[in-house]
Amino acid sequence: MEKLSIIVPCYNEEETVDLFYKEAERVKAQDFQEMEFEYIFVDDGSKDKTLEKIKKLANDNEHVRFISFSRNFGKEAAILAGLDEATGDYITLMDADLQDPPSLLKKMYDMIKQEGYDCIATRRITRKGEPPIRSFFAKCFYKLINHISDVEMIDGARDFRLMTRQMVESITSMREYNRFSKGLFSFVGFKTKWIEYENVERVAGQSKWSFWKLFKYAIEGITAFSTTPLILSSFIGLIFCLVAFLLILFIIVKTLIFGDPTSGWPSMVCIIVFVSGIQLFSLGIIGQYLSKTYLEVKHRPTYIIKEKK
Repeated sequence: MEKLSIIVPCYNEEETVDLFYKEAERVKAQDFQEMEFEYIFVDDGSKDKTLEKIKKLANDNEHVRFISFSRNFGKEAAILAGLDEATGDYITLMDADLQDPPSLLKKMYDMIKQEGYDCIATRRITRKGEPPIRSFFAKCFYKLINHISDVEMIDGARDFRLMTRQMVESITSMREYNRFSKGLFSFVGFKTKWIEYENVERVAGQSKWSFWKLFKYAIEGITAFSTTPLILSSFIGLIFCLVAFLLILFIIVKTLIFGDPTSGWPSMVCIIVFVSGIQLFSLGIIGQYLSKTYLEVKHRPTYIIKEKK
């Protein structure tokens, strides 16, 4: 009998854990009578009763397992931990809030079996229920990353996807500390098909992704899959060196022809501040890459497990 591993990262999801499990079990009874299900709930240091809810499910159902972190390590760490522990022939990633509809699993499984795909991934075609400002910046991010990176990233892509064991083993073989799963899924390749669906709002609770967290996540993705910002920083520096050289020649020529120029300290101050800003901006870009290198060379674990079943 084939096995499907369902990985569910959870952070303060006490209101949705039971709802998710009931819906997934309904889909199993309807569409997957001949397949074994394995649930792996990953508690990412929740501060509410999420872990209690998960433990109860695990105690009542032998096909439910859980991993509990020693603290909050982030969704990327939770995804990796779930992939490490999964034993199924097929593995899927799903959010507990039911924004990833379990009803799509049958369609995704049939595509893998009948059409020979290694991965069926999902993307939202609408961002209904999402703040307009977040939607705007999300679209800008995908346009930017696809221009500066060799790895294609699909606008509206979700972590919700069904993958073969071979693809999952390729992903887990990459043990980098600074992880950006959407990029890693594309980087490993394999035959992938995208299916679209309209955005589904959370069944309960609130999103844990603030604008600031999403911004930091976007920076993580850019620095993980593109060195273009470094090239851009160098290019800007070169341009300003050339401009400065031309200005020096201009001042020398003007002084020789017209004598000492009138003092222009306000404009000089503005120029100094502007150039200093460019320098600090460039140093900031270099610092981002340097910090990622610093974290990688320390070889700290991506996550620490406190308890599991």
